[in-house]
Amino acid sequence: MKALVLEEYKKLAVNEVPEPTLAPGEVLIRVRSCGICGSDVHGYDGSSGRRIPPVIMGHEASGVIAKLGGEVEGFAEGERVTFDSMISCGRCRFCRTGAPNLCDSRMVLGVSCADYTRNGAFAEYVNVPAHIVYRIPDALSFNEAAMVEPVSVAVHAVNLTPITLGDTALVVGAGMIGLLTVQALRAAGCGTIISTDLADDRLAAAKKMGADVTLNPKSTDIVKAVREMTGGAGVDISMEAVGAEATVATAIDSVRKGGSVTLIGNIAPKIGFGLQSVVTREIAVRGSCASSNDYPACLEMMGRGAMRTADLISATSPLEGGPTMFDRLYNHEPGLTKVILNP
Repeated sequence: MKALVLEEYKKLAVNEVPEPTLAPGEVLIRVRSCGICGSDVHGYDGSSGRRIPPVIMGHEASGVIAKLGGEVEGFAEGERVTFDSMISCGRCRFCRTGAPNLCDSRMVLGVSCADYTRNGAFAEYVNVPAHIVYRIPDALSFNEAAMVEPVSVAVHAVNLTPITLGDTALVVGAGMIGLLTVQALRAAGCGTIISTDLADDRLAAAKKMGADVTLNPKSTDIVKAVREMTGGAGVDISMEAVGAEATVATAIDSVRKGGSVTLIGNIAPKIGFGLQSVVTREIAVRGSCASSNDYPACLEMMGRGAMRTADLISATSPLEGGPTMFDRLYNHEPGLTKVILNP
């Protein structure tokens, strides 16, 4: 089969590789659409440390079941499906208590790190365990269904956050996850939603996705502006969707006393923040990792239009065009929000 292989950092090639071999309990999926995630771009240049070459990246995907492995029940060849990016064991204490994203043996498709290598979906075929496979609603195209992974990240983060109807919210970062978080907050009943980002084109997209106010830190003191808009108090909740020290500080400093901050972004492995500001104001700070049994709800929301993804797909490309699309994303070409490869 053909696959887009990261042969070395900043070098991708479409190669002929062996078709995956199915283990018991797995299904083989003919990939129809696979999104390029921001984490793939950071893997492309080696900055994440989680895409050690050679590896086939890609974890935001959809397709058709091509073959069933032994012991698989409840699915049939030819069904349109998508699948979780996180492969969980289904047996550890976290899996058994409904938190497969914290699985002791978890692996992520398309990731190669010191602990494991699991090839992903920038290929004609990919093998995944049947227990992380989900049918696609008829209303969704393959391209839209490939977006359920980032949708689930945003929905999971909002589900973890204590929200009261009408709460004010700040979303720091208007990349893909930030834009979807804006929509998830709106669906959860938030009142005023503020989006901030360094890129004006992303802020324009945030407006389309439901943000009431957009602010660019290049021209605006975000913390000061947020406090002015909230009578000096600060927002009820902050959602940080970047993962850098400065943006985490903005999220914490913009929230009111007793407010909540949810950290979604994780670009930087370590950061520092003002401990006294958190402790003395009783700020709740929590991390949000991937998603946890959120796919069925997310697919239902997407199917009825509560989470809109079609407008966020800015380009599609055949597998052979993958190297060019990565170069464009790596160089931050304006207007590119989500690129979908179609193996």
